Amino acid sequence: MPVASLLVVVIAYLLGSIPTGYLLVRFFRKQDIRTLGSGNIGATNVIRSGAKGLGAATFLLDVLKGCCAVWLGAALAPHLMPSWQPRNVEALAALCAVLGHMFPVWLGFKGGKGVATGFGVFLVAAPWAALAAIGVFFLILAISRFVSLGSVLGAASFPAFAWFLVSGEKPAFFIAAQAIVALLIIVKHHENIRRLFAGTESKFGGRRGVKAA
Repeated sequence: MPVASLLVVVIAYLLGSIPTGYLLVRFFRKQDIRTLGSGNIGATNVIRSGAKGLGAATFLLDVLKGCCAVWLGAALAPHLMPSWQPRNVEALAALCAVLGHMFPVWLGFKGGKGVATGFGVFLVAAPWAALAAIGVFFLILAISRFVSLGSVLGAASFPAFAWFLVSGEKPAFFIAAQAIVALLIIVKHHENIRRLFAGTESKFGGRRGVKAA
């Protein structure tokens, strides 16, 4: 069983670690997104670099790789880990996919902040909670125009939504993984949080070239 769980961990991590923003900008614009704007490989920085289409593609692909990691984990669970509760396997895959996105081996373990991939993993594992949390994100973004604030509050709201909106059995590890992913996303935004308190954070649609999400 440890070998089987390791296989799920590795597959989910590798799927999550695909640096879509980096690859898209490198292929289509012959640039290194890490040298532009905030240096982050996520969709927001790709958009701020002037590539709105590539930014949208980055978001969608980051969501998709998260979905695929959890879906694959769920598909493998009955064959590789029959003694595990399916939701625990989904939670394991979700956590590893987000860690892969945040710390990709291909880029020296310096990746994105996990918002889109986090949405993707829980869109499969806890769909109604994920949709509610992304609703919070868009609401805060519409009100404040701060992507980082929407990301932090959306991530913080997800475990609560999951507790109330996920039906059926909710194993302890399933709940713990949700809290860990939310905390990881918030911690990854520590510089943004500092700038929000200092009043120096950039608003979405503002000037490019300023350190932001």
